Amino acid sequence: MCGRYATTKSNADLSKLFEAVDVAEPLRASWNVAPTDPVPLVRMSKEHDGRVLDTARWGLVPHWAKDLKAGARMINARAETVTELRSFASSFAKRRCLIPADGWFEWVRDGKQKQAFYMTPVDSGTLAFAGLWSAWGPESVLTCSVITTAARGGLTKVHDRMPLILPAERWADWLAGGGDAERLLRPLPERDLEAIEVRPVGAAVGNVRNNGPELIEAAANITLF
Repeated sequence: MCGRYATTKSNADLSKLFEAVDVAEPLRASWNVAPTDPVPLVRMSKEHDGRVLDTARWGLVPHWAKDLKAGARMINARAETVTELRSFASSFAKRRCLIPADGWFEWVRDGKQKQAFYMTPVDSGTLAFAGLWSAWGPESVLTCSVITTAARGGLTKVHDRMPLILPAERWADWLAGGGDAERLLRPLPERDLEAIEVRPVGAAVGNVRNNGPELIEAAANITLF
C-alpha cells in the first residue's frame, strides 16, 4: 500500500508542470503526508474547460457514505479491483485525477525492527500517481485515493505494492474519463523504474507529527536488505 508520501512543490510549480488552472488552496510543503491530510491533485473541470490544480482530503469518501470517517480506510484503490468495487468504480469511470508526489515511504521489517525507505526519482522530479476523486456531502468536500499496483523490479524488495505512476504522455488519456481499463492501468515498464531511488531513511517518519526535509535524508550505514 501507499500510506505515507511527500509532496513539496508550490501551486505555481504544479500548475505549470501539469498545465492546469490553479484553483487549489495555498499548498504547504509536506514531507510526511498521512491519511485524511489535504493534498494537491490535478483533475478535469467543466467550469474551466480543462485541467485544474485542486486540493482534496486523502481518503476517498463515496457519495453514499454517512460521514467522512470512511475515507481513512480508502486511501488506496487496487488496480486489480478498482473497476469492480462499488466504492471506486464510478470514480474510475468519470473522476480520475493525478496526485503529484516527490516520493513515497514504505517499511521493511528485519526481525523486531522496521526500516523506513523513501522511493523518489533520482532527478528529484515530480511523480504523478494515478488517482481517483469524489465529492461528498452538501459542501462537496473533495476526497481522493491513490491507485496501487503490484511492485516491480527492485521495488519488490521494499513492498509488494506500489503507487501506479503515470508518465506525462499518459496524463491526457487518464484524465479524459472512459477508455480501456486494462490499457489505462498498465504499470510502468521496469526499465523506467530504474530511475527511482530506494533510499533508507530514519525512523522519525513513522510519527505523523514529524514533518520536515530531514525525514527524507539518507540514513547512514543502512542498505536495502
